[in-house]
Amino acid sequence: MLRKLRDIQWNRVLYFTLFFIGVIVVVVIMTIVGKRDEQQLCKEVKIVIEGTEAFIDQADISKLIAQNYGSFVGKKVNGIPFQRVEKTLKKLPYVSNASIHADMDGTVRINIDQREAVMRVINKNGREFYVDPKGLKIPTTLKYIPHIMVATGNISEGYNEALDTISTPLVKDLVKVAEFIGKDELWSNQVVQIYVNADHDIELVPRVGTQQLIVGSADSLEQKFELLKTFYTQIMPKVGINAYGVVNVKYGGQIICEKRGNWSFSDDQTKKVANNTL
Repeated sequence: MLRKLRDIQWNRVLYFTLFFIGVIVVVVIMTIVGKRDEQQLCKEVKIVIEGTEAFIDQADISKLIAQNYGSFVGKKVNGIPFQRVEKTLKKLPYVSNASIHADMDGTVRINIDQREAVMRVINKNGREFYVDPKGLKIPTTLKYIPHIMVATGNISEGYNEALDTISTPLVKDLVKVAEFIGKDELWSNQVVQIYVNADHDIELVPRVGTQQLIVGSADSLEQKFELLKTFYTQIMPKVGINAYGVVNVKYGGQIICEKRGNWSFSDDQTKKVANNTL
C-alpha cells in the first residue's frame, strides 16, 4: 500500500488540481462579468471627430444617432447595435471611417475620421463638389468652406450627390496640380485658382500679374513649376509684370511667352530677355 502511494506522481496530481481550480475560477469570473455586462447601462456618449476639416461636428452625429436609434443613455449596453451604427456613420459623405465601442464603466465612445478636401471643383454647368486625396467626391456645404484651391472652366465632370470617385483624367490631373501647389509655400501664395481653358489645358490664375500661366497637364510638374519660377525671378523683373499675356510651360522643356499686343520692348529689354530661354 505504501509502495503504491509512493508510486503516485504527486507533482502531476498537484498540477492538474491547480489547473482544474483555475478553469473553475475563470468560468465563474466570466459568468459574473457576463451577467454584469447584461445589466450594464450606458451612462454617457462621447464623440471624438478627427481631421483638419469641420464639415460635421458632435451635434450632427448626436442628431443622426437620435433620429435612427434614439438615445443611448439609459439603455443596456449590450442592446446597442454597434455594427449598424458604424455602417450608418460610414455612409456619411464627410466620414472616411467610424468606430463605436463601450467601456467597462458604461461610456459609449464614437470615433469619427473626417474626410479632407484638397480641391473644390465648379464644372462648366455650375455644379460644385470637393475632392479628397483618394479621388472621392465630397458635397459642398454652407456650414463650412475649407481654404483650398478652386478649379473652374471647361470641366465636364458631374456630381450626383453620391460618394463616387472622379471619372475623368482631367480632374485627376487637376487634383495633382492642386496638391502640388498646396505643398509649396511660394505657389500657395501666388496661385489663387486653377482654370481649364477651351483646349482643356490647365491654367493657373496668379495673385500677382494678369498672365495666363498654362501648364497643360499634370505631367512633369516639378519641371514646369521650375520654369515658372524662372519666369518670375529672372524674366519678369527685366521686362515688367504686364509685358507678357501668356506664359506657356505645357511642353515641360521650355518657356513660351506671348507678348501683349500693345506692349513694346526697348532695345535694352529685348537684349536682356534674349539671354533667357523663351
